[in-house]
Amino acid sequence: MKVNFTIFKVAFLFLIFSSFFSFAQKGSLSGTIKDNMGVPIGGANLSIEGSKIGTSSDFDGVYTISDIPSGKVVVVASYLGFKTQKIEVVVNGNTKLEIVLEEDSTQLQDVVVTGVLNPKSKLESSVSVSSVNSKQIEEAAPRVTAEVFRSIPGIKSESTGGEGNANVTVRGIPVASGGGKFLQMQEDGLPVMQFGDVAFGNADIFLRYDQTVSRVEAIRGGSASTLASNSPAGIINFISKNGSVEGGSVTQSMGVDFNNTRTDFEYGTPLNESVSVHVGGFYRQGEGPRNAGYTANIGGQFKANLTKKFEKGYARLYFKYLNDKAIGYLPMPVQVSGTNANPNWSSLPNFDILHDTQHSAYFLDNLSVGADGQPRRSNIGDGMRPVATSFGGEFSFDLGEDWKIENRFRQNFHNGRFVSPFPADVQNASAYATEFGVANLTYANGPRVGQNFDNNALAMRIHLFDVEINNFNNFTNDFKISKKIGDLNFSAGYYRAIQNISMSWLWNSYLMEVNGNNASLLNAGSASTNGLYAYGVPSWGNCCTRNYDAIYDIQAPYVGAEYKINEKFNVDLSLRFDSGTARGTYAGATQATGLDVNNNGIIEPNEASVSVVDNANRLPINYDFSYVSYSFGANYLLSEYQSVFGRHSKGGRANADRLLFGSAVLPSGQALSGLSADMVSQTEIGFKHRKDNFSLFATGFMANTSEQNWDFAGGSPREIQREYQAFGLELESYYSIKKFDLSGSVTWTKAEIKEDFFNPQFEGNTPRRQADFIYNANASYKFGKENKHLFGFSVIGTTKSYAQDNNDLVMPGYAYVNPFIKFQLTKGLSASLNANNIFNSIGITEVEEGSITENTNNIVRARSINGRTTSLTLVYKF
Repeated sequence: MKVNFTIFKVAFLFLIFSSFFSFAQKGSLSGTIKDNMGVPIGGANLSIEGSKIGTSSDFDGVYTISDIPSGKVVVVASYLGFKTQKIEVVVNGNTKLEIVLEEDSTQLQDVVVTGVLNPKSKLESSVSVSSVNSKQIEEAAPRVTAEVFRSIPGIKSESTGGEGNANVTVRGIPVASGGGKFLQMQEDGLPVMQFGDVAFGNADIFLRYDQTVSRVEAIRGGSASTLASNSPAGIINFISKNGSVEGGSVTQSMGVDFNNTRTDFEYGTPLNESVSVHVGGFYRQGEGPRNAGYTANIGGQFKANLTKKFEKGYARLYFKYLNDKAIGYLPMPVQVSGTNANPNWSSLPNFDILHDTQHSAYFLDNLSVGADGQPRRSNIGDGMRPVATSFGGEFSFDLGEDWKIENRFRQNFHNGRFVSPFPADVQNASAYATEFGVANLTYANGPRVGQNFDNNALAMRIHLFDVEINNFNNFTNDFKISKKIGDLNFSAGYYRAIQNISMSWLWNSYLMEVNGNNASLLNAGSASTNGLYAYGVPSWGNCCTRNYDAIYDIQAPYVGAEYKINEKFNVDLSLRFDSGTARGTYAGATQATGLDVNNNGIIEPNEASVSVVDNANRLPINYDFSYVSYSFGANYLLSEYQSVFGRHSKGGRANADRLLFGSAVLPSGQALSGLSADMVSQTEIGFKHRKDNFSLFATGFMANTSEQNWDFAGGSPREIQREYQAFGLELESYYSIKKFDLSGSVTWTKAEIKEDFFNPQFEGNTPRRQADFIYNANASYKFGKENKHLFGFSVIGTTKSYAQDNNDLVMPGYAYVNPFIKFQLTKGLSASLNANNIFNSIGITEVEEGSITENTNNIVRARSINGRTTSLTLVYKF
C-alpha cells in the first residue's frame, strides 16, 4: 500500500503549529487583593470561572494564577466576610489585576454553625440567624459587651448595668427578673454558664468581647431549643479566630470625654501546613462612662487556641484567662413629674442620670460578717469581678463511608464578686433623722466630715449588694456522630454538663447623700458608724443574708435528621431529652446579738442585731428535673436569591438558684411538681432575599412561655408564676449603592400576661419593659482616594414600655445616635472617632417603682442609658 507522505507532513506541521500556538496563547494573572481600606487579604480564593485553575493569596495579599488561556476570562475572588466578586479581564501574557473586595454586611454566605444540625448557608437554613462581624462591631464602638447585641434583630439588650449584668430578651419572651433566662451565651459553641440568669452571676459577667472574636452569631428561637440546653429563646455565640491565615492587629482606644484606656492585641499564623495558632486579648483601665470618682474598670483577658489539621479532620485546644474589675450600675435616683401615662423624666439638681452614679471614692470599704460567721472586708471598687480560667478542646473527623464524629468540651473555673450600692429609698434627710431619733444627720466622711447635713437635702438608704461568688465552676461536653445516607443526614449526640452555684449574700445598710460627685456617707448619731447603720437590711426584713451551695448535673441525649427532598426543598427534625439533678444546701438569715463585728471591744448600736447566715438550719436542695424539647422546620429555595422557611419548636429551661427561698421548694428539698423547668413554645415563618446589593429578611413569630421566678419589688422579694404570650414580626435589611451602605432591623412585638398565679390582676397586661417596637439602623459612606475612609452613624431605639407589670408608669420611647468617622492613615493603620449617644438622650430601661403621684415631683430609682461618650481608636493590622 502506498502511503501519502504529503498528508502526514501536513498533519505533523499542523500539530507542531497548534502546540506552539497553544503554548504561545497561555498567560498569567498576578497582583494583590485588598479590602476597601487597602489592607491586604491573605488566604483569599481566586479562580477562573468554568475551569479548575485557581490559587490563594499569600500573607501580603499577593497572588499569581498561571496557565490561563489567553483571551477574555472571568476571575472569581472570594473570602469569608466579603462580597464575592466576578471580574472580566482579557489575559494577554503576564497580566496585572488589582482586586478590591467589599465587606458583606449581610454575611449571608457565611456558614451557619450555631444552633443547627449541620453547617449550611443562611439561605438554606430554616432558622433566623444573624452575624455581626468585627468590622461592624468596630464601627459601632460598643462600650460594654452587651452593646454588641444591640445590632442583632429581635434581641433587646439592656446594657445599662455596665460590663455585665445585662437584661437580655428575645422576641417578647419576658425578663421577669434579670439576665437572659431563656437565652444561652456561648464561646465557640459551648456555654459560658449553664444558666443565664443566676442572681448576681449572669453569663455576660464572665464574657468579654475583644479582637480575638471573628464574629458574633445569634440564632433566635428555632432549633436552639434542641441543640443546646436551657436556650429555647436563642443562642448568642462568640466565634474565635483560629490563625488559619497569618495576620494580627493592635488596637488602642482612648476616651476623649471620659476616662478610659484600652489596648487589644491579636495575632494568628499557620506554624506549618497543618498547625495554626491564635493568641490575643485586652487590658483596660479607667473610670468608665460615668463619674465614679475612682478607677472603676481595670483588668483584662488573654485567649489562645491551637489547631491541628489532619487529612480527614482537625483538633483544637482552647485557653482563656479573664481577671477584670468592672463597675456595676444599679438603679439611681431620678426625678419624675407629669402623669403615669405621660411622665417627664429629668435629673436631680446634684445627680445627672446620664453621667453620674452613686459610687464614690468615699465609699470603697465594707466590713461585714462572712458566710462562716467571721468578719470579712470587701472592696466596693471590685464591682463585677470575674476571675475565670477556661480550657477546652474540640475535634471533628470524617470516619469514612459518610460517617462523621465531633466532640467539644470545656472546663470553666469561675469565681469572683459582685458588689454595688443600691438605693433602697430616697427622701429628705429630715425623714431619716426622725427615723433614727436625731436632730440632724452628719457627714461621716469626705471634706465636711462631722458637719451637719442639710435636713432639706436629699439622702438615700443604701443597701450594699455585696455578693461573694465562691464557685461557679462548670464543665460541658457535647458529643455528636452523624451519618449521611443519600439525601438524608442523621445525627445523634449526648450532652453532659455540671454547674456549681455557690455564693454568699452579705448585705449591709448605709445612709448616703444624693450627689453624683463623690457622695459622702452620713451618720445618724450613735446609730451608725462611718455611715453603716446595720449589718443586714432591716428595712427589707433582713431578707438577704444568705448562702447556697448547689451542684446541677445535666444530661441530654438528642437526635436530629435533615432530608433534602430536592435541590430546593429541605426539611429537618430534632428531638432532645434534658434531665438533671439539683443537689446541695442553702441557708437564709438569722439575727445574732452581742456580736462585736469590728472587734473594738464595744457592742455598738449597729451591732445590737447582726444578720448572719443561719448555718445551723441549712435546708437541702434535692430535686430532679426533666423535659422534652423538639423542633421541626422546612426551607424552600424560591430561587438562587430567595427562600422561605417555617418552623415550630418547644423547648425548656431548668430552674436553678431562683427556685430557692420561696414556696417552690419544700423543706425536704423537693421542688413542687411542674416548677422545676419552664417551657417555651414557638412558631415562626420567614422569607429571605438577597441579590447583589440588597437583602431583606422577614420573620413572623409567636411564642408561649411558662415561667417560675422571683425578683425584688417594692423592697421585698416577690414570687412569679405566670404564662405569657407574644407574637410579632421581625425585619432585617441591607442595601448598598455605590459608596453608601444602609442596614437596619425592626422588631414589632405584642406581648401579654395570660395567667398570673400570685397576681391575677395583672392578667391581660403587657409584661414590664416590653416595647412594641425595637429598632436599629446603620448608614455609612466611603470617601477619599480609593474609598479608604468611612463616615457613618447608627440609631438605636425603642418605643414606650411599662416600668412594672401593673402597667401604670410609662418608660417613654427613646432613640440615641452614634456617629463615627474612620480614616485610613497608611497601609494597615487607621484612626476612628466614635461617639455614643451624641445628643445626650435620656433612655430609661429599668424602674423600681410602678407608679408615681401624678402632677407633682417624684423621685424614683431607675437606670438610663449612658450620656455622650466619645472615643478615639487607632488600629494597626499586620
